[in-house]
Amino acid sequence: MDHDIYVTSPLLPELQAFMPYLQQIWDSKCLTNNGPFHQTFERRLAEYLGVEHLSLFNNGTTALLTALQALQIEGEVITTPYTFAATAHALVWNHLTPVFVDIDPHTFNLDPVAIEAAITEQTRAILAVHCYGVPCDVRAIEQLADRYGLRVLYDAAHGFAVEEGGGSVLRHGHMSVLSLHATKVFNTFEGGAIVCPDAATKLRVDQLRNFGFVNETSVVSCGINGKMSEFNAAFGLLQLEHIDRALERRAAIDGLYRARLADIPGITLCREAQNHGYFPILVEDTFPVSRDALYEFFKTRQVYVRRYFYPLVSDMQAYADRTGHVQQPLPVATQIARKILCLPIHPDLSPSDVERVVAAVRHCAVASPGYHQAP
Repeated sequence: MDHDIYVTSPLLPELQAFMPYLQQIWDSKCLTNNGPFHQTFERRLAEYLGVEHLSLFNNGTTALLTALQALQIEGEVITTPYTFAATAHALVWNHLTPVFVDIDPHTFNLDPVAIEAAITEQTRAILAVHCYGVPCDVRAIEQLADRYGLRVLYDAAHGFAVEEGGGSVLRHGHMSVLSLHATKVFNTFEGGAIVCPDAATKLRVDQLRNFGFVNETSVVSCGINGKMSEFNAAFGLLQLEHIDRALERRAAIDGLYRARLADIPGITLCREAQNHGYFPILVEDTFPVSRDALYEFFKTRQVYVRRYFYPLVSDMQAYADRTGHVQQPLPVATQIARKILCLPIHPDLSPSDVERVVAAVRHCAVASPGYHQAP
């Protein structure tokens, strides 16, 4: 299976539809710096997501760096080891100390009990991740934050179009950060966004996004160049026209995977997310081959799968000397990282593509006791 089966959508039709947008950008002579497409996309994206204050960024990592700057946090930040490295990198770049704690075995999100056990006098914030688009236990996390006087920032890179408690999951915490990278449910090729709780916070974020400028001659903070270009914003507007269809297709593909994999012993299907951005499975110890052996077998079938997230961030060499003063035990995260495998999913994955993926799993499962291959 070629790598293009993992791309979120076929490019040729969308590039053809994009040409009028590109002509408008060229005619306007405004390529970046909060141009008309940027302003329109920022407004329409906020409307689609059901949030009031949203700031666009050139990528999710810059957005996360800026959110931490805007919150003016110092000291220790409790976070998850089961995430992409950028989550913790943003803490280190802001001279913060990441303290990794264990995750819930069902949601793969931060375990509130483990969070509370790790809180010290140096703890200043919680940086939580809505893993695979499954919402964190936001009520428990925010109760802890209120009790101990902590800031809460959500890495919502997987949280596009996810709702919790009757509204967008992005409305929780002091800020939520989106990734609009090409591998995400909704993308602008490269991009990101910060969802802010109020207009004053958005103004602060917008200033930091543009080097700290408040006007042509006044700079009030040491900001960064995090602006989204007109090209990316225009592509985002085009993508918004198709996102509902894409989400429907993802849900159908998710359902097909679940139906075809449900009878295979040793394969655990993980919790379903509303946006179906990923299709993670757990390769249990009872499966005839290890997770890594299955991963390598997929390569021989030219199927692109990912051990996502492996290794844990806390096990990466870059973090050997950067954890908190007391290393927290991570038994659940360690086990999940050892078993996890994310299968290909995107809106244009065909039923035959799904069958090809399932066939690879079945091939490795035939030695499992009691397993009978479906006709």
